[in-house]
Parts: sequence; structure tokens; C-alpha cells
Amino acid sequence: MARARRLKVFQAQIGFYDTVVAVPSQPAALKASGLRQDLFASGHAKLAEDPEAVAAAMAQPDTPLKRPVGTCDPFVIETARLPKVAAAAGKSKSPLAAPKRASPKPVKPPADRTRLDALESELGALHAARAREEADLMRRKERLEAEIAEARATHAEALKAAKAAIADARAAYRKAGGQT
Repeated sequence: MARARRLKVFQAQIGFYDTVVAVPSQPAALKASGLRQDLFASGHAKLAEDPEAVAAAMAQPDTPLKRPVGTCDPFVIETARLPKVAAAAGKSKSPLAAPKRASPKPVKPPADRTRLDALESELGALHAARAREEADLMRRKERLEAEIAEARATHAEALKAAKAAIADARAAYRKAGGQT
């Protein structure tokens, strides 16, 4: 019976597209995508964590799937469109058109970050509390493991002493004329 291949889903941004591919290894992912450069070493490729991307890639193993960068479109073999790029500011549509004078735009006051800062602070506090909790749990686990090891050692010593006492008693019984 043939053993089923264990596939992993890898994700990278290549050009204007986010890509995913389900293959057994990183070298296989690079080969399937037609790449020579190791994007994993440079951090530009990684294991996919998005459940939808993983499901799409697993449905078509060994086939690179893509979608335009920054979209929520489904991953497909060939995309129907290129991503939309905003027109460059200040460029005219005709290369012969005279440059327009930029009208002064009203200056907007900076946005209020108070709420964002408070929420980010709360998030940081949540992370810190979780780290403290995990450290405490690890210390408790280490203490319990030490107690278990000590209880096992104590039991082993008691067992050894009990077996020795039985052996001594059996020897004394036989010496006294007892039959086994």
C-alpha cells in the first residue's frame, strides 16, 4: 500500500501576486514556482497560515496558485486581472499637456491617536500578562516534575528494600528448615 505524501502549504509574494503551493518541501515549492532564488532564506516565503489559502492549495497539490497582492480574491491557477494600481499623483494623462500648477491643498490636522495608543497599550499588557502566566505555569510544571521524580526514586528505594527484606526472610526460613 503506497504511503500518502505529507504536504505543506507555502506562501510567497512574487511580483504582483500572492502565491501558494502545496508540496512536501521548500525546495519543491521553489521548483513548482519556477524560482531559482531561495525566498525562504530571505524571509520572503513561509508556511501559509491562512485557512482559505491552505484549503485552495491542498485542493490542487503541486500547482502554484495566485491572486493579486492585497486582495481577498480566491487563489486560482491564472488570474483574470492584474492588480489595480493607483495613478501616480501629479502626472498628466497626456505627455504633451502643460504641467498644471498644484493648487494648495488644505492642511489637515494630524489624526488623533489617543484611542489607537490606548488599544495598543492594552494589547501589550495582554501579551505581558500571558507571558507572566506562562512563566508561572512552567515553574509549576517543573516543580511537579521534580516531585514526580522524587516520588519515583523514593518508591524505587522502598521497593528495593522490601524485596531485600523478603529475600532475607526467605533465606532465614529455608535455613530454619522451611520448604518453599
